[in-house]
This record gives sequence, C-alpha cells and structure tokens, in this order.
Amino acid sequence: MPTQPRSSDAGPGSAAHDRLYRSLRQQIMHGELAPGQPLTLRGLAKSFGVSMTPAREALRRLAAEGALTLSASGRVTTPDLSNERIEELATLRALIETELASRALPRAHLALIDRLQTINVANAEAAVKRDAVAYIRTNLEFHRTLYLRAQAPAMLAVAETVWLQLGPTMRALYSRLNRSDPPQTHRMILAALKAGDEPALRLAVRTDVTQGLRHLLT
Repeated sequence: MPTQPRSSDAGPGSAAHDRLYRSLRQQIMHGELAPGQPLTLRGLAKSFGVSMTPAREALRRLAAEGALTLSASGRVTTPDLSNERIEELATLRALIETELASRALPRAHLALIDRLQTINVANAEAAVKRDAVAYIRTNLEFHRTLYLRAQAPAMLAVAETVWLQLGPTMRALYSRLNRSDPPQTHRMILAALKAGDEPALRLAVRTDVTQGLRHLLT
C-alpha cells in the first residue's frame, strides 16, 4: 500500500478521513488488495499519515459499503467471497449495467465512442503488460464512461458499490485467467453502440460483466 503524505487530521469536514477513505476505496475497487487481506488501524494510520480516528471512520464507512468485512472480534479484511455471493453480485451487474447501457445508448455520440475506443486501447496495453491493477482500472473506466451517459446517478452509484465489493475478487480472477488481451465483448459493445442496436448492446454488456466471474465458480 503506497504511503500518503502526512497532513493535519483537523481539517474541515474530516479531510483526513475523506482522503484515507477515497484512497483505500480506490485500491480495493481496482484490485490492489487480495481477497481476505487483513487491515489494521495502526497500519492504515501509519501508511496514510493520519491518526487512529480517521482510520477507524474510513474502515467503518467501507465496511458499511461491503468493501471490507468486520468480524465480531474486530478483525478487518477485504471480502473473500463465497460462490453464492459471486453469483449474486454477477447477477446484480447484469441487471444494473444492461439498464445503464440501454439508457446511455440514445446519448452515445461519436465523441463518446472514440473515448471508449481510447480507453480500450489502454486496457489492451495493460493486458499485454499483465498489469492487473491497470487492467481492472481501465476496464471499470470503460464501463463508467459509458454509463455516465445514462444520466442515472443513483443507478450508477449502486453499480459502483458492486464493483467495490468485487475488487479483490476481480484481481483473483485476473490471476486465474492470465489474460493478455482485452475482452472481445468490449468490441461487441462498441459495435452495438455504433449501430444503435439496443438488444445487441444489452447482450454484449451482460456477457462482459458475467462471463469472467463464472470462471471463479467451482
């Protein structure tokens, strides 16, 4: 975990808590932490240069989002998901993200498609380099960029909470697949957007967000 520059914990609105929360949330979502990885208040406070109080508040907030697991004894870890939980979250992705894509389609102008193609190139480069974190980050950026055009912020917030819970699992999936190229389904999504084909777009998104996770089910 990268060390953050020290700053005062006493800023307005608990700036130290927000900084730690956002940084740790991004690390979890992008798969920088493995499933079941333990976290400690002391370790987080030291790494981020804050006191124990903002570290504790950030952990509580992330636990409430499902990004961390808090045991009865107070032990904090990243989620180590069961097959049932993976199946549930994959189903949620399929339901929410196909709807977001469908709502985005009428606003999918050429500039958006060009932006998605650029992100997909970065995703391919990360795959070739076998950079798991960059691969997950650019994959989520591809989806988020499309879904922002849906103009459905509450729905997108739910999707991002699912991504957050799946972050460590996606890292495990990447390691298992040993992928060196971007998903074919991204090209299917781009083709459907260009054609204005809603059924093809929904199918491509549903396939993209579920097929990888199925590899983790045993």
